[in-house]
Amino acid sequence: MTYRIAVAPGGFKESLSAPQAAEAIAEGVLRVLPGARLDLIPLVDGGEGTAEALAAATGGRLVARTATGPLGTPVATHFALLGDGSGTAVVEMAAVAGLRLVPPGRRAPGGTTTYGVGELVLAALDTGARRVLVGCGDSGTSDGGAGALQALGARLLDRAGDELPHGGAALRELSVIDPGGLDPRLAETELLVACNPYNVLCGRSGVARVFGPQKGATPAQVEELSAALEHWAAALAEAFGPAVDLRTAPGTGASGGLGAGLAAVGARLLPRFDVLLDGLDLDARLSRADLVITGEGALDAQTPRGKIPSEVARRAREAGVPVLALAGTVADGAREAGLDAYESITPGPVPLREALERAAELLTDAAERALRTVLLGTRLRPRRPDLAGLACPGTPGRCVAAGRRLPHGPAGTKGGAHTAAPARSAPPPAGASALRSLARRW
Repeated sequence: MTYRIAVAPGGFKESLSAPQAAEAIAEGVLRVLPGARLDLIPLVDGGEGTAEALAAATGGRLVARTATGPLGTPVATHFALLGDGSGTAVVEMAAVAGLRLVPPGRRAPGGTTTYGVGELVLAALDTGARRVLVGCGDSGTSDGGAGALQALGARLLDRAGDELPHGGAALRELSVIDPGGLDPRLAETELLVACNPYNVLCGRSGVARVFGPQKGATPAQVEELSAALEHWAAALAEAFGPAVDLRTAPGTGASGGLGAGLAAVGARLLPRFDVLLDGLDLDARLSRADLVITGEGALDAQTPRGKIPSEVARRAREAGVPVLALAGTVADGAREAGLDAYESITPGPVPLREALERAAELLTDAAERALRTVLLGTRLRPRRPDLAGLACPGTPGRCVAAGRRLPHGPAGTKGGAHTAAPARSAPPPAGASALRSLARRW
């Protein structure tokens, strides 16, 4: 029998791109099923690798540039010009303001900037592009897109009339936004933002509270940043009069609030998978598979809120195809992602730096382990009950087949008989080893 397996992972942050993750999983699958027919479908979500993936898919090219990084210093970066004749440029914010560009010891989201994102948008316009798609994800910033607007020509002034420094924390000192210097080409440009619609700028689920700690903010800094972004949203509304509520509209919190800043100057915020998966024929490819394997750096409470494994699971479920997910870490919330089974790629405690360095090896080994477990499950068969010898070992006369009476029950048992209670299914096992249901489906 030849199995058809679709391998559709996202990237593993700071270690593997989506294509590298797909190759690593495929290697593990082929150790177990060397004759399997594999369909590798590396997926991007607007974060790392988006520009490269879309350029490759359309026959386009990457354009190298130097721009301002998240710490305010120059970094080598790029944007993409698509080859589909649409005149579209793709600016991947992670390529110029991503978390990987902020060393762990310097992670303080109140001071990082999206200025380089605005610089790349201008560079794309310089090539003649009149449609710019900004991919959001894997950001190292929380400045509400303030830096990007500054690069595009807006002035952010404090009460003394001085320009604000970089970073979201400085926004609490904002007095006025002067949009007079915005590049006039923006008015003639279709500006699109591919973002996670679950991410909003402000409120209890605002971007500072949800993602600030991941980017290095202390609890006190989270509250300061939340207040600064509230002030920023009000100032944007006053200066630009946007059609949406920049505090709570879907996607306004994307990439540390970059979505809100760009929406204020006319960008359309679009659900990222509607934009980024268009050309992959993903639904049809998943429906042709016997099994789908996906994966990402973490499965947690954010996974059901617009992450790649959850989106793959949703689409595969509609096609009736089981889904297995592999992740660097598995935490609370993984069960709500719609996956049939999930597994951590680390077989035991592994230091983070080592796990990142060995990610490809660990992912390959995990794919092999998980698939062997799935195949074992397909061979399991329930044994028929032994109706001749009804007693269980060590408990003579205490077991009975459903509805059958025992001739010698214990003293005090009415009628000297026991009747078995209806069988109840055990709850699914906790953690990443819950592969039984997947084996049964497959």
